[in-house]
Amino acid sequence: MTSSNAPTRRTLIAALAAAILPFAAASDVLAGGPAAKSGDWPEYHRDYRGWRYSPLDQINASNVRKLKIAWIHQPGDIAQGLQATPLAIDGVLYYIAANNRVFAVDGRTGKELWSYFTELDPITAKLLFASYNRGVAVAHGKVYFGTLDGRLIALDQKTGAKAWDTKLVDTAKTSGSNFTSPPTVAGDVVIIGPTGGDLAQRGHIYGVNAATGERIWEFETLRDDPASWSKEAIEHGGGGAWMSGQYDPENDLYYIGTSNAAPDFNGAVREGDNLYTATLLAIEPKTGKLRWHHQEVPHDVWDYDSAYETVMIDKGGKQLMTHLNKGGFVTVLDRKTGKVENVWPFAKNVTWVKSVDPKTGALIGRNEPSEAENKTLCPSVLGARSWNHGAYSPKTGLWYTNAHEFCNAVKVGKQDPKAVPFSAPYFDFAELAFVAPPGGKASSRFEAIDPLTGKTAWSIDYALPGLGSVLATGGNLVFNGDSEGLVHAYDAKSGKELWKFNVGSGIRAGLISYKAGGKQYILVPSGFGSLFPAFAGGLFPAFKQQRGGAALIAFTLE
Repeated sequence: MTSSNAPTRRTLIAALAAAILPFAAASDVLAGGPAAKSGDWPEYHRDYRGWRYSPLDQINASNVRKLKIAWIHQPGDIAQGLQATPLAIDGVLYYIAANNRVFAVDGRTGKELWSYFTELDPITAKLLFASYNRGVAVAHGKVYFGTLDGRLIALDQKTGAKAWDTKLVDTAKTSGSNFTSPPTVAGDVVIIGPTGGDLAQRGHIYGVNAATGERIWEFETLRDDPASWSKEAIEHGGGGAWMSGQYDPENDLYYIGTSNAAPDFNGAVREGDNLYTATLLAIEPKTGKLRWHHQEVPHDVWDYDSAYETVMIDKGGKQLMTHLNKGGFVTVLDRKTGKVENVWPFAKNVTWVKSVDPKTGALIGRNEPSEAENKTLCPSVLGARSWNHGAYSPKTGLWYTNAHEFCNAVKVGKQDPKAVPFSAPYFDFAELAFVAPPGGKASSRFEAIDPLTGKTAWSIDYALPGLGSVLATGGNLVFNGDSEGLVHAYDAKSGKELWKFNVGSGIRAGLISYKAGGKQYILVPSGFGSLFPAFAGGLFPAFKQQRGGAALIAFTLE
């Protein structure tokens, strides 16, 4: 790519904004886990292990072709579509839609039981990370969620009445930082982190009293250490913890991955390893004390977040966890100690390093962006997969996930952090474009992999990158919603497609399964949006034809 056809920072942001417009228009089950009722989906990944697996098998490989729509619920706001994973507890569904609209819905009929429309600060209209939210948490008779204007709110689970409202982030003074993902309940503590990896501000994680909303502790994700940060760089060093963490009740630890350092590409202005950016953290939920950490990308100059989910698997007498990084590698760690057990390549095109040491996780042969030349670096800043989550089946021992292959061509520039417009990215690039891998083409796939070794069992090519979270079930099924609006059911062992249905708008959210009135349901939150298709639209032009929307669609057997 030459400078003559490379977009400037200003034109890229303008194009991004324009591309987003088509999409704008009572039981208390705590910490889920193996003890969760088989018919419920009580937390974000169903349980703390991050499996996104329902043991229900009423719907199975022999009868899935008979699925029919049972009901539809529409939240009434389609801005950025639906990105949430609904929760299901005792036949009642809880979910959040655009602009922090929260609903409780009867899982049998789709009847709305209550709704809560959050009154938001007008500043939210100016935010980069706007409109969408990825979910709620339910515990202690309350529904918890973070807001676009920096608050953590608790509602009464039965009535939807507000129980408490705590301001944690001053969105106006933190470059537009806010909450876009669900909190995690760890015993009597609610834990949440805000956006901010690409913003000129400092990242934090907050622990809040679940009963009262009182702030208990605050963890700074930028380590105040001259070996990691200079005094100047740390004040706008990024490091948001913007995805939902996971609470492991067996070890009483909260795991969360942090995002990239800021500015994204210019490491010269922030010398050091830049802890705790691009790092997995294990935090004691009662105190906020750090038990262990593993930095996957020291001195990250590629925008390779560590914000994805972990998948927890016990094997060989060890409590293990696997974690995908945006840079295209999966790290397997001991979740009690953080010791690296293995690292395997997830992406097929990797140019930012030669390799990663499978015994230590150390980067080998770094290839950093430069002010002197334009470099093609793979994967792109959008990763080898987006934040949407995979699913693991204990029946097959396989992890099912979307993946994509494309890169970015980048040349470093310089940006004054004090002059960055409100809620604009602090990138420090002179040129940036999304490009195909060297000698190849941009592609995407859905595949089944051994999560500990990386061995592929089967793989299916997709026309567009899949941006929804996967569901595995006890009925030997895997469900995946694609960006064109098709929901697919595959045989979990072979990958054979057994059923599909067009829901009218692409999937960006989390599919779940639950039981109500003795029947198993597959629940699909449909409604396309987010920043990803705006960035990747040049490589995948069909993104521009996809329709926005927002609807919960429940399927069951005839």
